[in-house]
Amino acid sequence: MLGAAAIGRWEEGAVLLVLFSLGHALEGYAMGRARRSIEALGELAPRTALVRRGAGAPVEAPVEELAVGDTVVVRPHTRVPADGIVAAGTSSVDQSPITGESVPADKIPVAAADRAAALAAPGAAGPQSRVYAGTVNGSGALDIAVTRLAGENTLARVVQLVRDAEERTSPTQRFTERFTKFFVPGVLVLVAVLLAVGALTGEPFADTFYRAMAVLVAASPCALAIATPAAVLSAVGRAARGGVLVKGGAPLAEFGRLRTIAFDKTGTLTEGRPRLTEIEPVHAAGREELLSTAVAAQRLGDHPLAQAVVRDGAGLLPLTATSGAAPSEAANLRALVGLGIVAELDGESVHIGSLAYADTLAGPPVPARLRDRTEELARTGRTTMLVRRGDRWLGTLGLMDAPRPEAAAAVAALRGLGVQRTVMLSGDDQRVADAVGRAIGMDEVRGGLLPEGKVTEVTRLRRTARTAMIGDGVNDAPAMAGATVGVAMGAAGSAVALETADIALMSDDLRRLPFITGLSRRASRIIRQNLWLSLGIVAVLVPATALGLGIGPAVLVHEGSTLVVVANALRLLRYAD
Repeated sequence: MLGAAAIGRWEEGAVLLVLFSLGHALEGYAMGRARRSIEALGELAPRTALVRRGAGAPVEAPVEELAVGDTVVVRPHTRVPADGIVAAGTSSVDQSPITGESVPADKIPVAAADRAAALAAPGAAGPQSRVYAGTVNGSGALDIAVTRLAGENTLARVVQLVRDAEERTSPTQRFTERFTKFFVPGVLVLVAVLLAVGALTGEPFADTFYRAMAVLVAASPCALAIATPAAVLSAVGRAARGGVLVKGGAPLAEFGRLRTIAFDKTGTLTEGRPRLTEIEPVHAAGREELLSTAVAAQRLGDHPLAQAVVRDGAGLLPLTATSGAAPSEAANLRALVGLGIVAELDGESVHIGSLAYADTLAGPPVPARLRDRTEELARTGRTTMLVRRGDRWLGTLGLMDAPRPEAAAAVAALRGLGVQRTVMLSGDDQRVADAVGRAIGMDEVRGGLLPEGKVTEVTRLRRTARTAMIGDGVNDAPAMAGATVGVAMGAAGSAVALETADIALMSDDLRRLPFITGLSRRASRIIRQNLWLSLGIVAVLVPATALGLGIGPAVLVHEGSTLVVVANALRLLRYAD
């Protein structure tokens, strides 16, 4: 502007000033909109909380004054002010601001005997008893025991990590920085050449100087500089609103180009606990007796398989019960490690265990059809339990760590988004892993792997393609660290996962994976569009101004391209879930 004024081109200087000011104001507004989508996360948590201390009525206090162990009263249809565990009351809580879950989660109190342990280690409480600051309570009142201070809760960590993500540059940002290191000196050399050529050809200095200034304006790489940061900021903000934490442009860009995804099995593709999946009585009419006998005997045990039989089997008994008599209770349980159990029920001995254990028992052998069915279930990855009462074989039960209901649909959706290879890595027996892999639709299954074995497999996969590793536990951390992108599931309850993963799914919902995959691919496309547009504009404007295009039109096209780039990036904020 000063140069234009110095040579008497006041109108050109005024146009330059107005257009640049207007362009930067609009650009600032647009970028501010992307940043506000992130800052809005920090406004979700209430500033005050109703605290119950002692026998008196609850008092309102700033959330910064809450201490671990304080009891907070959350009234119906209000936001939860702190991370904690449910001490009293039941309700449904909308956790979508943190986890992205579309359906409210039912919450129940943690058992009184487990409360001290849950306060010391919040992860020890089940997800049905954990709540997060910023979520919305439903129709029931809850008493919450605070487990984290206001500055350390899940929401505060998410907001801080999203802000920090701006500092982690993507490959395209690094390319832009390298490009400008050569581009800017090159433009200055071009300007010096133009001035020299004008002097040598006898052109009036004012015209030569004007042309040189026009080239400087046209070559200013504003659109190029903002092309990637605007898209990354918008994508990270949109992901955070959808329950996915992305640690900056680098993992976002890499995830957008993935072709291979490796999954841990237990707790990631499956629910992480055994379920009763098959009930096979010797005679069809004996289903009720088989279930009631197994539930009564296993109720005395504490093995995870016993708990699964009681939990799932007891829920099925009312559907088959034919009398109103009270259920019988077993006694004198003896556990035979690695084999099964023996107990007494209504004066009869009850044996429950593996086929190997059944073959050691005196009395009638396992019927041939029952043996065949038990072996068939074992081949499909089930853990089997044969049940005998007195001298009668009642049947067999099949249990397995069942796939998550949404797992198969999520894997199919990933394939539709361009993921070409899905691999399941498991420490379980290969037969068990194969059964789960077939049910979900995995391309490859690797069983019997220790943590170091998973690292070896991920390293092998990376030799052929960019690879993500999806896991949920500490034992998956080495494999996640060795992958192109490490993704942690259920990170809302894990401070370690939030800090160490490149991308963190705040809930255990596998449907977040297709969401972030589609968003990252859209972000990569928009970044490429922005780069080609900004480079193309510079490539056209620089020669045009060198050949005589005025400053006014150059500024108009220059600022217009910057606004187009930012507007294109902001489309990511409206990406559909």
